Amino acid sequence: MKESRRDLDMTKLLAARYRAASDRPYLASALYALTVVACREVPTMGVDRHWRCYVSPAFVDATPVEELAGVWVHEVAHLLRDHHGRADRLPAAEQRDWHRVNVAQDCEINDDLLADGLRLPDGRAEPRLFGLSSGQLFEAYLEQLPPQVRGHDCGSGAHGRPVPWELPGTAGPARLSEVEAQALRRHTAEAMRAHQRARGTLPAGWQRWAEEVLEPTVDWRQALTGAVREAAAWAGGAVDYTYRRPSRRTPALRGVVLPSLRRPLPRVAIVIDTSGSMGEAELAAALGEVTGVLREVGIQGNRVTVLACDADVHAVSRVTTTEQISLAGGGGTDMRVGIDAALAARDRPSIVVVLTDGFTPWPDEIPSCRLIAALIGPDAPQPPSWVETVRIPTPA
Repeated sequence: MKESRRDLDMTKLLAARYRAASDRPYLASALYALTVVACREVPTMGVDRHWRCYVSPAFVDATPVEELAGVWVHEVAHLLRDHHGRADRLPAAEQRDWHRVNVAQDCEINDDLLADGLRLPDGRAEPRLFGLSSGQLFEAYLEQLPPQVRGHDCGSGAHGRPVPWELPGTAGPARLSEVEAQALRRHTAEAMRAHQRARGTLPAGWQRWAEEVLEPTVDWRQALTGAVREAAAWAGGAVDYTYRRPSRRTPALRGVVLPSLRRPLPRVAIVIDTSGSMGEAELAAALGEVTGVLREVGIQGNRVTVLACDADVHAVSRVTTTEQISLAGGGGTDMRVGIDAALAARDRPSIVVVLTDGFTPWPDEIPSCRLIAALIGPDAPQPPSWVETVRIPTPA
């Protein structure tokens, strides 16, 4: 890559950054954290993962300061919103189509910037050009964009793929580490919250982003896995004696066979709320996740019992796949009946997972097992404090 700092109108470029930071002071720290790299090969402006901003001298000459200020905000938004990190989590096929990824990311950013009154150069990507609604995340736009769509290349700081005009990761001017970047994101989110409290105005997209940074949404799958793992470890902590594998001390005692200690694999009961308020699609999706977690933990097959329950228990089955489950019911709601039936079984479970929308009575006393409530939907009421709770969003 050829550098050409002397050809770059730094006065104009930095005046545009100053304008962007002055108009939106909550972005100032992030804007001034970017290191400028003059580059003839970059079409306009772009960023890499290390918070280096590559700038075309010709683009600066041809673009008014007001629009350059908008481009500064656009590029730093890619980094603040961790677009490259989110792109890394896309399926491999979508990662390879980085042109569409970049356009989807531009749609996520530009609808917010335009609604906030920022001016951007012509040729920008925005949702309305594709007949899409504004206010979505780029992952949602990516699914809706037409194939072969193309737009500006904002660099690896956006779509995550290295491009020829970028410096190697360890070379060149100052760069931010990922730890420093995370700290800067949080600082910016706090500045946004303070700005909103003082002035009462903040673009919806930035408001959503700041809330997520400061109060991140817990990944319910991770939370559910952790709850089941902890419960399984708790239940497996109970020990029992077995003669199937004699104790290692047996050879020292002639004519006496000593049993060894074993950790039994816990049994799990899944109580499914099949009352009229529960949709079949939501149940199937949530049940699939729960059974997947149990397989991951190593509990499956005849150690898992599924009970379909509304105000009564309609079906009890031990299954190996979710397709074998009968979701009978459709009446009132009382998960206590299902919990009691599970604990009354001959092979009593040590873990009970209740899949419900939460509109149910709960036991008055803590049962002698680990009870996990997987609450489906955003409006599910909170169960008693002693019930381990994981909230599962309704499938879109």
